[in-house]
Amino acid sequence: MYIPRTNREDRPDVLFDFIEAHSLGALVTADASGEPFATHLPLVVHRGQGPHGTLEGHLARANPHLRHMAGPDPRALVIFTGPQAYVTPSWYPGKATHGREVPTWNYVAVHAYATVRLVEDPGWLHRHLDELSARHEAHRPDPWTPSDAPADYVAQLLRGIVGIELAIDGLEGKWKMSQNRTSADIDGVVAGLGASERAEDREVARIVEQRRPH
Repeated sequence: MYIPRTNREDRPDVLFDFIEAHSLGALVTADASGEPFATHLPLVVHRGQGPHGTLEGHLARANPHLRHMAGPDPRALVIFTGPQAYVTPSWYPGKATHGREVPTWNYVAVHAYATVRLVEDPGWLHRHLDELSARHEAHRPDPWTPSDAPADYVAQLLRGIVGIELAIDGLEGKWKMSQNRTSADIDGVVAGLGASERAEDREVARIVEQRRPH
């Protein structure tokens, strides 16, 4: 991923916090011929597992993506994205004075590079599903767990999935949030996005202000 110095984020805790908050990743691999394949799936982060952390998820056994990852030590890229917003040049003071301004897009993206291990052990899969559901049900007054479903039904479902363990060996983050603009331009972006009816625009405005160069 192309990351200008002003947009780069290298702090592992910040990157893992982002992944946990935006845990639907796009898992991308290539087969032996170089043909890419992608699957979107929720992932669980284990920060302390392995030298650089581990991601865990699962795929439907019928997913042809599994064939792309059947070789020895297959490699994967997992893409996580978050708040994003269109930025109009009308928010820059220069638009009214010299007109040499163009639109852009502000966004956050984190890439994880990893080695893939496929897992079919029922115990691993059951533990993974417990953890995944707990992660997303914890805030509910009556959290659902796999044990709420009949045991034979859960066993049947487990036979239809394959676990995936992604040992991370590289993380990179890009917070493209107007850091290359002047203070006056940033003021305009924050005001413009902050006045939007879209909650995501207002979230981007908050991040632009948070990431303002000092």
